[in-house]
Amino acid sequence: MVSRRPKAMASAHPSQGLPSGMDPSMVDEYASQSKLLQEFVKIPSIGKAWVFTSKDENASRAMVSVSQSDLLANKKRSFLLNTHISKSSSKSVSFQWSPFPVEMSGVSAVVPSPSGKKLLLVRNAEDDDSPTKLEIWGPCQLENEIHVARSVHGSLYADGWFEGISWNQEETLIAYVAEEPPQPKPEFNDSGYKKEGSSQKDFRSWKGQGDIEDSWGETYSNKRIPALFVANISSGEVRALKGIPRSLSAGQVIWAPSSSYSLVFVAWSDDNGFQETPRKLGIKYCYNRPCALYAAADPFKEEADKPSTDSNKGDTAALVKLTADLSSAFFPRFSPDGKYLVFISAKSAVDSGAHNATNSMHKIDWPTDGKLEGSLSVSDVVPTVMSPQDGCFPGMYCSGLLRFPWLSDGRTMILSSAWGSKEVILSINVASGEVSRVSPQDSDYSWNVLALDNNNILAVSSSLVTLPQMYYGFEDSHTDKPCQWDWQEISSPFPKPSDKVSSLLADHKFSVIKIPVSNPSDKLPDGAKLPFEAIFVSGKDSASSPTIVVLHGGPHSVYPSSYSRSLAFLYAQGYNLLVVNYRGSLGFGEEALQSLPGNIGSQDVNDVLTALDFVKKRGLIDASRVAVVGGSHGGFLTTHLIGQAPETFVAAAARNPVCNLQLMVGTTDIPDWCFLEVYGKEGKNCFTESPLADTLTQFYQKSPISHISKVKTPTLFLLGAKDLRVPVSNGLQYARALKERGVDTKIIVFPEDIHGLDKPQSDFESFLNIGVWFKKYMSK
Repeated sequence: MVSRRPKAMASAHPSQGLPSGMDPSMVDEYASQSKLLQEFVKIPSIGKAWVFTSKDENASRAMVSVSQSDLLANKKRSFLLNTHISKSSSKSVSFQWSPFPVEMSGVSAVVPSPSGKKLLLVRNAEDDDSPTKLEIWGPCQLENEIHVARSVHGSLYADGWFEGISWNQEETLIAYVAEEPPQPKPEFNDSGYKKEGSSQKDFRSWKGQGDIEDSWGETYSNKRIPALFVANISSGEVRALKGIPRSLSAGQVIWAPSSSYSLVFVAWSDDNGFQETPRKLGIKYCYNRPCALYAAADPFKEEADKPSTDSNKGDTAALVKLTADLSSAFFPRFSPDGKYLVFISAKSAVDSGAHNATNSMHKIDWPTDGKLEGSLSVSDVVPTVMSPQDGCFPGMYCSGLLRFPWLSDGRTMILSSAWGSKEVILSINVASGEVSRVSPQDSDYSWNVLALDNNNILAVSSSLVTLPQMYYGFEDSHTDKPCQWDWQEISSPFPKPSDKVSSLLADHKFSVIKIPVSNPSDKLPDGAKLPFEAIFVSGKDSASSPTIVVLHGGPHSVYPSSYSRSLAFLYAQGYNLLVVNYRGSLGFGEEALQSLPGNIGSQDVNDVLTALDFVKKRGLIDASRVAVVGGSHGGFLTTHLIGQAPETFVAAAARNPVCNLQLMVGTTDIPDWCFLEVYGKEGKNCFTESPLADTLTQFYQKSPISHISKVKTPTLFLLGAKDLRVPVSNGLQYARALKERGVDTKIIVFPEDIHGLDKPQSDFESFLNIGVWFKKYMSK
């Protein structure tokens, strides 16, 4: 008998059907877009660089770290590229690259010594039974390998806020930040609680949990308190720096010039400045956590200076707080002559409560005798810029400093900073406070310093439509213009991208557009009335192409003009991009930034709609086909926009969005953020762990969920199940409410991911689904 079953039913066996959630009409789109996205994923990213000078001033060597996503292994692979640099008297330079890179498998940190003659590789333990390994390499061999048991300390903090690994000048000791040893936990057996613990493994007992201990939140939830240690690279002995109370978390340690206090470091206090009962709040991306500089003695030197008796063995070292009058101090760097200790401050963020704000730079005159007695004088180098003049320096927005950021005059620092919608390279004279822009003045590209080669700069430059390219900068001494630099493009060892990717990049252009503020209130300060910016990326037929509005998170961050693989993949589908840096973004002065707290959900929403209206009126886009995408606060804006402007967007995508502040305040690692952004500066004073009903009502009214009844836009949600910043419940509640109202909604939850969704497979699947989702609703 011939079956009369319909063909669709004949293939309905689960093993032969479509994957869960797959739209049958978009299967071919998934296949083609995933192939294109993999072409972008293959392109390597440039990380750090180190330059090693030689006696020959016309020659030096460099190492450049490169990373590449490994989708199958779901991790990033890191490589080191070596090169010989040859300079001629005519200010030209050539780079001779090694034929192959060296993979840094299992390496958490790479730290060359000051002379460049030794190299430290850190290999953090992969399990509870393995030691942390510190490998000391010489020019041709492994000179020593120090194994540190977990009873001494846990993994090193090799990146992030607390990262700090520093060689002393003699290259005999290494100071670093690592997790403190595990705290004892209660132990039980079949007779009950064991009063006397044992280090021996006992299979007839088990460890209890004990009291919960606060962590620093997102990305640090499984990390113990950061503490300071010093390793002797000859003997392999490791000593903890005593005397730091557990209420302080140490980081960013450096060695001081000859002094009775050999180490300078940053410490963050459990006292977050908001509560009577202090506790740690989330610190990632949060510059508003109070911190200070401290000095302490090297534990090896301290013990050598004491009488060798058992009575004083293990005595705690005295700490000296160097910045008692400042609420924030980090990234300490000594001038080459040891006369100045220079550092960055986020006091504007700490004092206002905003999680990020305009930085300032300060210095301490370091005592010539090395004795830190009495109060040290702290002076300003670069003050906070409130309202920049048109085209002038908008203030410092610095997310890191080179280990050695000095030109040969010993007074000029080179660093990277946001300047509007661009990243630029600045030179700062710490004696005079003069700030100059080193990267090209007429470039809308973004520039970042990688390393210094005496008085020359190794940098990387890119744009949203141009892959990162390395440059070598020479200061031009033959011009009357101050701080004029010549930049030479460096021949790159990286393979060229595929012809398809190269063609797609070449077919697009970008521009930075100044957007006038719409109907500014008289109550606004002058800096908040200045134009904000948007970056417009377009192809050959922009006026007839669909457009994606792209929104950054924070809200106090910025989307720079630098290359982004994810955005390149999106415009490669034939879209224009409108990347909006609304007021409140970094890079535009403090008054513009501080105008947003207290006005979220209104001022930022209006800025986005104003920017969209700006390009519509100029005929740059097809107003009938506009989508919007954003993550975190960008997701907050995305979900606000589809509620407040329900006819404007044909599709939306939100990555870990803030949808309901009323729900978020009790579950996030940064509840203070909810108060500050809803109430403005007053939020710092009214922050509480037990908000009253009126406060919760205000949170609800400021949230996208208050506009959900008006939403018509098909929306994709991409959520991390282990997100502590905006817990997954926030997006799920909103998405389920949309489904209940019959709005086309798709939800993807990544079970092992946190707020950034930056594991290679999650990032890949996230943007693949965004691309397919937008194609479904924006195709004619």
